[in-house]
Amino acid sequence: MTDRTGDRRRRLLVAAIAVCAGIAAALAHPPWGVLPGLLGYGVMLWLADRSAPQKPLRSAFWRGWLAGCGYFAVSLHWLVYPFYVDAAEQAWMAPIAVVVVVTGIAVFWGAAMALYRRFAGRGVQRVLLFAGMLAGFEWLRGHVLTGFPWDLPGETWVAGSAPSQTASLVGAYGLSWITVAIFATFGVIRDGRSGVVASVVGVAALAGLYVFGAIRLAHPPGADVKAPWVRLVQPNVRQEANYDQALFVRILNQYVTLTRSPAARTPDIVVWPEGAIPAALEDYLAPGTWTVRAVAEAVGPSSTLVLGGYRFSGDSSKPAIAYNSLVIARPDGEKLKIEALYDKFRLVPFGEYIPLDSLAGKLGVKELVHVGDGFASGPRPRPLTPPDVPAVQPLICYEVLFPGFTREGAAASGVRARWIVNVSTDAWFGPGAGPLQHFNIARYRAIEEGLPMARATPTGVSGMIDAFGRVAKGQSLGEGAYGVIDAPHPPPPPATPFSRWGDTAFWLMMLVSLAGVGPSPVAGEGGRRPDEGTPASPIWHFET
Repeated sequence: MTDRTGDRRRRLLVAAIAVCAGIAAALAHPPWGVLPGLLGYGVMLWLADRSAPQKPLRSAFWRGWLAGCGYFAVSLHWLVYPFYVDAAEQAWMAPIAVVVVVTGIAVFWGAAMALYRRFAGRGVQRVLLFAGMLAGFEWLRGHVLTGFPWDLPGETWVAGSAPSQTASLVGAYGLSWITVAIFATFGVIRDGRSGVVASVVGVAALAGLYVFGAIRLAHPPGADVKAPWVRLVQPNVRQEANYDQALFVRILNQYVTLTRSPAARTPDIVVWPEGAIPAALEDYLAPGTWTVRAVAEAVGPSSTLVLGGYRFSGDSSKPAIAYNSLVIARPDGEKLKIEALYDKFRLVPFGEYIPLDSLAGKLGVKELVHVGDGFASGPRPRPLTPPDVPAVQPLICYEVLFPGFTREGAAASGVRARWIVNVSTDAWFGPGAGPLQHFNIARYRAIEEGLPMARATPTGVSGMIDAFGRVAKGQSLGEGAYGVIDAPHPPPPPATPFSRWGDTAFWLMMLVSLAGVGPSPVAGEGGRRPDEGTPASPIWHFET
């Protein structure tokens, strides 16, 4: 009885350590910024190495899954807020959705640690395999079922800081490999002299991130006196208001009033957020309506309007198809002339469309999540080249999570964008960490591509971001702010290595990870792994 009680306590202790390791790694991300939490990756490697010898793969999976649950419970806690937009109908689903998403995504981490345990060699080079497995499964998380790459390990660093600049070389996935590898070295520090050397190398690599970033940040491109002046509009309209047609006039007047705000210089480009006005674009921008006259007058004849909204395509002979779109328009008398149109490509599963739609309808899922027939996906992102506007790559909300869209659009079209416009509806994320995390992630796309970004949301965070992921003082509006940002279009530096070669460096790192592959470890005498010189503490030798 005593042995069973002690075994149960040890199981709970290991489970708690795994969860805490994941929580610590998540808390290293903005807005918390507890960077020592990155040592959680070293703890994860340590736990995987000491998984139960009787069933090591099952044990390693379980520990990795628990670490993933801790990580994603912190990173994705904001998922409860969308269900409170229509609280009467959907609030009951909030805890269920969070548990399902967190525990489901954590499977990627469990699989990563199980495969690491299966193929890890005997030396400290197994750090490379651990980094490869975790970064590789993070890549899968960003691609399977459209992907959801929220808070990649490489996006731990505050965008615009020195360490974040390495994303211009290797992208967020490559920086994830580097970040995990650096801090996983502390998981082998007890491997004698070689473990200490590995940890020293990790510290040196960390210093290298800071040195490279400092050098890159010290050489920004010169200012362009002819750069267009951009106005970002943030009216602080909560998400609930977009479903109340009685508030339509008030919301439109807020946008019009802010757009007409006096400024030292008339803006050349005005940016409104995603889904700015709670009506179809073809309705309130239709020629002859009072609404289009109000918008055109506010923008003025010398400015261009960029705005997000939904639209319908089709005629009386076909069912209407809805798109989440971005349009670029110029006033033409009392109407707006559409110069360019972009339909959102990467839609939010269960938010903008239902995967396996016919099956979901039979199961009643469509009715539960109130998506209806949802939106249709547009073509893959490509730059838009409207008159009098620098070539621009639109990214709508969720799309800014995905590295590479801008680079791929340039390769497909032969046109490199001069800037990125990200319109979003961050009111879905509620107050607190969600919008701040999204803002940090968005800034990584600017670093990777070496392009400035204009980001507009109804409730914050909006900002003018330079090509290094930085936001100058006075060029951002936080959560709940009402106002505009007037800023010059920042100049783009030369194309970055990532914008040229994409994830090539990341895949080379994955090949380097193979150096950590060795004979499958099996339990030796006394439950030891063959690479361990001394018997391990009994606490690690039970099945979890």
